[in-house]
Order: sequence, then C-alpha cells, then structure tokens
Amino acid sequence: MTDAPQVSYWHLYTDGDGVTRQRRCTMTRFEMKAVAEGAAPQWLGPRHEGRTGVVVTVLPPGWKGDWHENPSPQWIVPLSGRWFVESMDGTRVEMGAGEISFGEDQGAARRDGRTGHRSGVVGDIECVLMLVQLEHRRDDASDCPFS
Repeated sequence: MTDAPQVSYWHLYTDGDGVTRQRRCTMTRFEMKAVAEGAAPQWLGPRHEGRTGVVVTVLPPGWKGDWHENPSPQWIVPLSGRWFVESMDGTRVEMGAGEISFGEDQGAARRDGRTGHRSGVVGDIECVLMLVQLEHRRDDASDCPFS
C-alpha cells in the first residue's frame, strides 16, 4: 500500500486584526476505506457534517468582483478556466481546474475601502466554479482547518 496522499488548497481567512490573508495548506488525514458497502477502498478524508449548499457559477471573460466577503464558508472548485483571489494583505492567488480554495473571510474589517477579498477571471475565457457552501463559520479561522 502506498502512503496516504496529500492534497493542497488555499485558505482565505480573516486574522485577529480583521485583515484577510491567504495561506497554502495541505490535507493529510486520509484513510484507506470504502465509501460505501461493496465499493473498492479508496483514500477518504474526514467527513464534515452540517448543512451544505452547492452552486455552479459561470464567470464571463473580464468579470471582476470588487471587495466583498464570501457569503458563507465555502469550498471554491474551479472546473474550467482560471480565476484569481486577492486578499486585503495584497496576496493574489491564481487558480485553475484541479486547484481548490476554502473561502472563510467573514467578519473582515473595512480598511481603505476594502473588506474581504476581490476576485476575477484570468484570461479571455469564462471560468466555471463549483461552490460548496457550509452552514457555520468556525471560531478560529486562522489555521489550516482541513489539515
């Protein structure tokens, strides 16, 4: 059997001063087991309970979202195209298919007309994103929550 996989993701969070930041995190807690009875074993990460919603959004070429917070903690999974996220600390991360981000910037301060993050399409093709929205915000959003 091979070693458990590691899956990288970006975490957009609000620090104790209300400034949004991004950190590269790695999921490491995988177990080899079946997802359902009769299914072949596979690497499964921890299950996260609670209400969720799923939305697919298509951002047209040139789309840019000015400073805003994520509506709820959410996984952002690019399916096609490329997009960027810029946090209040000036960090800009570009992502495409196969890269994921966990947006958890609720409660950010308002500074110099900025709060949360801004995002937009990179390049001249539309960007298709799947959003998996969670019901609750964690108490301590500054760590790597799924590592």
